[in-house]
Amino acid sequence: MKCEDLLKGISYECIRGNLDGEVKEVVYDSRKISKDCLFICICGYNVDGHSFAAEAARKQARVIVVQKDVEIPKESDVTVIKVEDTRYAMAFISAAYFGHPADRLKVIGITGTKGKTTTTYLIKSILEKAGYRVGLVGTIETIIGKRHIPACNTTPESFLLQQYFKEMEEEGCQIVVMEVASQGLKLHRTQGFTFEIGIFTNLEPDHIGPNEHADFEEYQACKGLLFKQCRLGIVNKDDAHMEAVLKGHTCQVETYGFDEGADIYAKNLKLVNKPGELGIDFEVKGGMDFEVEVPAPGRFSVYNALTAIAVCRHFQVEIQQIQKALLGAHVKGRIEMVPAPGEFTLLIDYAHNAMSLKSLLTTLREYNPTRLVCLFGCGGNRSKLRRFEMGEVSGKYADLTIVTSDNPRFEKPQDIIEDIKTGINKTEGRYIEICDRKEAIAYAIAHGQPGDIIVLAGKGHEDYQEIEGVKYPMDERELIKEILQEVGT
Repeated sequence: MKCEDLLKGISYECIRGNLDGEVKEVVYDSRKISKDCLFICICGYNVDGHSFAAEAARKQARVIVVQKDVEIPKESDVTVIKVEDTRYAMAFISAAYFGHPADRLKVIGITGTKGKTTTTYLIKSILEKAGYRVGLVGTIETIIGKRHIPACNTTPESFLLQQYFKEMEEEGCQIVVMEVASQGLKLHRTQGFTFEIGIFTNLEPDHIGPNEHADFEEYQACKGLLFKQCRLGIVNKDDAHMEAVLKGHTCQVETYGFDEGADIYAKNLKLVNKPGELGIDFEVKGGMDFEVEVPAPGRFSVYNALTAIAVCRHFQVEIQQIQKALLGAHVKGRIEMVPAPGEFTLLIDYAHNAMSLKSLLTTLREYNPTRLVCLFGCGGNRSKLRRFEMGEVSGKYADLTIVTSDNPRFEKPQDIIEDIKTGINKTEGRYIEICDRKEAIAYAIAHGQPGDIIVLAGKGHEDYQEIEGVKYPMDERELIKEILQEVGT
């Protein structure tokens, strides 16, 4: 592919060499540098790609794209292109390299603090019931046809994202629904194409700290970038930050929520409490008029369903298809009910910060359990404030907290537990500590009482535990099976 064709759509300066000749491949990983490639020097948090510029020249790369000065061997005939931001440039270069597949797909992007993962699966489920072929990119996995690719980042690097789009197009997909993380927007991973629909779910402080966002204002502003990159924005009218997120938007806007001024809104909520399943029933009003039941509890489940409905009506999906798809939709690790003996409800959820844990526990409290039992830990090498806050939330809203391990990473598990206990001790909440997560789950099951709701929080869809840089297999569903086998039930 000609170099000048790859650079269309971006501002650049050719500071060495020329744009003649063919580029065989695009590379941003220094380990994959090859003869006649275009190598993009990315400034990472741990490694700066610019330090490999000379190596790329020695390996006969055809073009090197930089954002700062680099030293190139004098004898090299490599072309050097300078841009303002190599990550931004990479998004456009990648789109061109793969032939702009997103231009032929309807890409739906979902941003917000909570609800992204569940909503992507709900939308996918409804659209597929209506006969569409749908790809998915998100926190848990990327789905291309029958392939399920475990995710490393909620929003992949722009090169990988464009590669997925290309593979989805080749697989016959018509629509892609994807999670758009604030970090992905900040790092320009979703540049180079226009979203058909952008969605805003809600916003609360999160992902603020080293290597994430400097403060809440930056976090909020990054979320808002989506609405300068989409044709239609569908936003939560009830969220206090809606106007700020939409500041400077360039798209048409529709709204959803409980506010009767929204384009789509919910009313007449009724709790559904069936054996082994908690859910909610409500009426959809505004642009549509029908009743729907969702097999997941609480107001946030209504929000997730409303979002999916607001999107799918733009694809002419029939009401019966929406109702059927929502009733049968289940998302791994998101309020996931797990069968267990005894007259209690056991569920797994990804809640891993104070806001999501509070939302989960207050929602479950509405179902009037005999006891609300919360088992959780916190990740190592992350903000201590999150531990204090989660401990305080669980101490306040759960009848019993079982403090255990999550992903300790490079910290000692007991040190993390002590931080969590600092938060719990601000309340009068009862707690016990069991460092080993399997032992903690076994305790929760063995001591479950009729009418209890027991929630295993923090791990959700994850099937590993990260300790000192190594990810060991650990899936809570498997742990539960093992525990039940060991006790002979």
